[in-house]
Amino acid sequence: MIDLIVFSVGTNKYAMNIENVQRIIQSQALTDIPNVHIYIDGMMSYEDKVIKVLNFRKLIGMKSYRQDLKELFVKLKEGHQTWIDELRHSVANGVEFTKTLDPHACELGKWLDTFNSYDEKVSERLRDLNSNHKHLHKSGGVALETYKSDEESAKKIVNTDIYDTFKNTMGSLDGFVSELDLMASSLQKLIIYDNDGVIFGIKVDTIEDIAHVQKDNLVNANETSVTDNESDFLELEGVLDLEGSLINIIKTINLPK
Repeated sequence: MIDLIVFSVGTNKYAMNIENVQRIIQSQALTDIPNVHIYIDGMMSYEDKVIKVLNFRKLIGMKSYRQDLKELFVKLKEGHQTWIDELRHSVANGVEFTKTLDPHACELGKWLDTFNSYDEKVSERLRDLNSNHKHLHKSGGVALETYKSDEESAKKIVNTDIYDTFKNTMGSLDGFVSELDLMASSLQKLIIYDNDGVIFGIKVDTIEDIAHVQKDNLVNANETSVTDNESDFLELEGVLDLEGSLINIIKTINLPK
C-alpha cells in the first residue's frame, strides 16, 4: 500500500508519493531569479531557507494557468450572455426556457463551487460574484413564474432587476480578468517537494485528494503513452485508474539547474 498526493493541472491528473511531500501551501508572490531555467518561476522563503519554485505546467508543456483563466472567463461571460438572451426571449414570446435556473449547475456555478482563495481581495471578489450569480438565477426563476400570471411584470423584472444583476455579475468577471496574475497566484497551490534532500516548491493548479493504493494496481509507464510527458526532469512510474480517472504516477521530479 502506498499513499499518494493527487493533484491536477488543467484536465490532467498526477500523483506523487506522500513521503516526498513536506507541506502543501497556498501559492504566493515569488522573487525573480536572473538567467534561471525556463521551468523555474522564482524563489521564496521556506522555513529557514530559500527555495526555488518549479512550474509544473511549464514542465509538461502546457499553456499558463493565467491564460487558462483568461479563456475560462471569456467562456463564462459568453455563456451567461446566452443565458440572459434566452430568458428575455422566453419572457417576451412565451416560449420554454431551456437553460438552468440552478446556480450550481451552470459552468460559472461549477467553477465557483470548486475554487477558493486565501487572498482576502480575491476572496471578497469571489463572494461578490457568487452572491450576484445566485441572485441572477433566482430572479430568472421569479420572472418565469411571474409570467404565468402577469406578463408585463415579468418583463419588468427581466429588464430591471435581472439586467442590473447580470451587469454586476459580468463586472465581477471583468475584475478578475484585469488582475489575472493575482488570481492565478491566489488560486494555485505549492507542493513543497523533497527529492533526496533537495527541497523545492512545485506549483500546481489544485490538490485533489490523498489516495491509498496498492502498488500492484499501477500500469507500468512502458505500457502506456504517459512517457510522452516525460523529460530530463520528470520521470513517471505508471498510470493508476482511480474511480474512472486516469492518474499519471510520478516516480521523481528533478530540479533544473
